Amino acid sequence: MRTITLRRSLVALFAAAISFGAITQAQAEELRIGYQKYGTLVLLKAKGTLEKRLAEQGVKVTWTEFPGGPQLLEGLNVGSVDFGVTGETPPVFAQAAGADLLYVAYEPPAPTSEAILVPKGSSLSSVADLKGKKVALNKGSNVHYLLVRALEDAGLSISDVTPVYLPPADARAAFERGSVDAWVIWDPFLAAAEQQLQARSLRNGEGLVDNHQFYLATRPYAQKHPQVINILIEEVRGVGEDSKADPDAVTAQVAPLLGLSPEITRVAVKRQGYGAQPLTPAVVQAQQKIADTFTELRLIPKKLSIKDVIWTPPVGALAKVAQQ
Repeated sequence: MRTITLRRSLVALFAAAISFGAITQAQAEELRIGYQKYGTLVLLKAKGTLEKRLAEQGVKVTWTEFPGGPQLLEGLNVGSVDFGVTGETPPVFAQAAGADLLYVAYEPPAPTSEAILVPKGSSLSSVADLKGKKVALNKGSNVHYLLVRALEDAGLSISDVTPVYLPPADARAAFERGSVDAWVIWDPFLAAAEQQLQARSLRNGEGLVDNHQFYLATRPYAQKHPQVINILIEEVRGVGEDSKADPDAVTAQVAPLLGLSPEITRVAVKRQGYGAQPLTPAVVQAQQKIADTFTELRLIPKKLSIKDVIWTPPVGALAKVAQQ
């Protein structure tokens, strides 16, 4: 019964957003980007080069911050943003709920940038020790899949723990109060908890998940304005190259925006994957495995086809971008 209720609530998270109205057709004069407190979009926003480049074409860029991937995809669903970045799992639940979204690019794996944490004084020493415990996580987020995989690897299932679904800020408060036994979270919240709370990691994503970051757009916007999407991905890729070449400079730039110390920010910056690219068949297959896993767990109601929601830019649009 709990599995059925969980499935309905996860899918409802996105279906409710769709019920407020269809995705509105975005205007070419504006690109509305949804971002989270991590990742390359934060770096791109700080750099300001995208705004300058698109301003030459009369396109204004606006930014909206979201606490997590599921909430960001709700924004895409209701038409409040045109483009955003999330972890692996939110797009699966969004697709299951009928969201009209397209995967447009991905970042290389970053499995160490998410983990299952316990308080520094906890007696828990392995994932197997989580049986019967309360675990905080953001429902439908990338760490949801990490928890499922980690439990499976330890011979358990999601039904062996009590999930406590909270966004990052509320989850941290519950973690500090001792209201939950563990917290599954991503950077920079992960790095902050490790350094500020001396939280201990039971397991990160290594050997379990890729933790790809995916860039998504509403289908209407991507199809009508492929040149804008291509420019955006080019700029994201450029910021990634800057980050790999000089992480300290990027840290100094981004730390004030995140409200975190340079020491915490540097850890998160270095653990991130950089190099946005169009999705490869191997990445599509990996994402399909995630979708199939949640279908088997009955957390989504039907089998999905990830390859059906992959964006392929028109050749003409690519050529025009290359000439700019």
